Amino acid sequence: MRSISDVWFSVRRSARDLARDRSAIAATEFAVIVPIMLVMFFGTVEFSSAVAVDRKVTLVARTLSDLTSQALNSVTDNYLQNVFTASIAITTPYSATPTKAQISEIYVDSTKVAKIQWSKAATISSAATQATLATSTHNAGDIVTIPTALQVPQTYLIFSEVSYLYTPTVGYVMGSAGVTLSDVAYTRPRQNTCITYNNVPASTCPTP
Repeated sequence: MRSISDVWFSVRRSARDLARDRSAIAATEFAVIVPIMLVMFFGTVEFSSAVAVDRKVTLVARTLSDLTSQALNSVTDNYLQNVFTASIAITTPYSATPTKAQISEIYVDSTKVAKIQWSKAATISSAATQATLATSTHNAGDIVTIPTALQVPQTYLIFSEVSYLYTPTVGYVMGSAGVTLSDVAYTRPRQNTCITYNNVPASTCPTP
């Protein structure tokens, strides 16, 4: 039969051995560090992808405005559809479906008030090879705000607006709802004073 002193000695030795045991420290540290590493990894992936998509949104906005401004005198629905379709190639390898785009012509009158002359929008369906024309949120005659440097009286501008709902694949950091990225671009007509659409404005590009 063990005495009390033997039992006490055994308990003290077990406690001392336990205090000196380092065999589980690596596992404990790993369990603490892993969540932080995952946040950093997925955060880097999600934000770097968002930056890449944001850059493409800017390129789409500039391309839409530039291609439209290069039209000779007028644009048709077929011409604008082809312009919007360029978004599919630009956004590759990302899906073009979340892209929403609009092209408008603006006239700055003698008092530097900018008004919409015509406007057209487009969407891109999943796996589509062409954009689908849609009704713009702008109507002819709507007053819009443009940068001060572009407020040149009696001039026209081609105005493009692009938005893209970026949804991360994992959503570990940014959230599964995603974030809307957007940009705009302005260019002046290259071949003529203005560019007509469905005879708006008149072919003579009227000024006050």
